[in-house]
Amino acid sequence: MLHTNDQIIKHKVGLLNLAEELGNVSKACQVMGLSRDTFYRYKQAVEEGGVDALLTKSRRKANPKNRVDEAVEEAVVAYAEELNKTPTPNPTPKFTFFEHTHLFISGIYHSHKH
Repeated sequence: MLHTNDQIIKHKVGLLNLAEELGNVSKACQVMGLSRDTFYRYKQAVEEGGVDALLTKSRRKANPKNRVDEAVEEAVVAYAEELNKTPTPNPTPKFTFFEHTHLFISGIYHSHKH
């Protein structure tokens, strides 16, 4: 039986453990609402890299051509951090820093108008 405290992968470990408990992969997948293909991908990931291998990995590779300059990224992050310190009447304010610029966890990127 596998164990984790990581909320992100807990349901994946739950599927693997349920299949082990039931002794039936199809039934476990049916109960969890996932495909058998998904079960076997999770199982293979654990066999190859342990429970930590279940962390979601982006299938898309970032396009470095779309990444903004590091100075711009640092300025936007600093501005966003400052906004988080200041209470606002609107808890989810929307700000446009630059046209066609998007903030993601992996960085700040330009989208190009075609």
